[in-house]
Amino acid sequence: MKKLNREFYNRDSVTVAKELLGKYLVHVVEGEKLIGKIAEVEAYMGPTDKAAHSYNNRRTERNEIMYGGPGYSYVYIIYGMYNCMNVVVEEPEKPQAILIRALEPVEGMESMSKFRYEKELEQLTKREKLGLTSGPGKLCRALNIDRSHNGLDLCGDELYILHDDNEESFEIVATTRINIDYAEEAKDFLWRFYIKNNPYVSKK
Repeated sequence: MKKLNREFYNRDSVTVAKELLGKYLVHVVEGEKLIGKIAEVEAYMGPTDKAAHSYNNRRTERNEIMYGGPGYSYVYIIYGMYNCMNVVVEEPEKPQAILIRALEPVEGMESMSKFRYEKELEQLTKREKLGLTSGPGKLCRALNIDRSHNGLDLCGDELYILHDDNEESFEIVATTRINIDYAEEAKDFLWRFYIKNNPYVSKK
């Protein structure tokens, strides 16, 4: 498998979001690779998108990384407790990002289980296994991703995304994004994408 390069990320978030499906998010933790296949994403289109942190060119200490250019991580906390992993896309000063909403665990599940549930993998119920990475906060906990990983270069060697040339084909479902009822007309945009029938999708 090959690491995605800067050029891949240097496009608009809707285009990149759909192409991220089926790719592999990797976090290297103390030499171990924790890997999950990206099963669900949400695109945020920046200044014109009322659901985006950068709507109307809002610029804060929290979202500053979105203005720096493509191929970096944007990790923030919601509800004061859940980390969310985003991929920054588009060229500098075009602040767009993609929320990684769900992963299908591929490698390092023993460690994921300990980070997520503080249990051994063999102790998990079927429901707990399906809930390992089936949401943005869940996957960050399972892969041990937090605010300290904000601003990492996704073309580096700690947190990155891989592409498999022999990627299996799948059908993409496009639907509305989740928990953005405040965003007026933007709440109806079909900018959430997921792999059809993938059991780890957060909400069908």
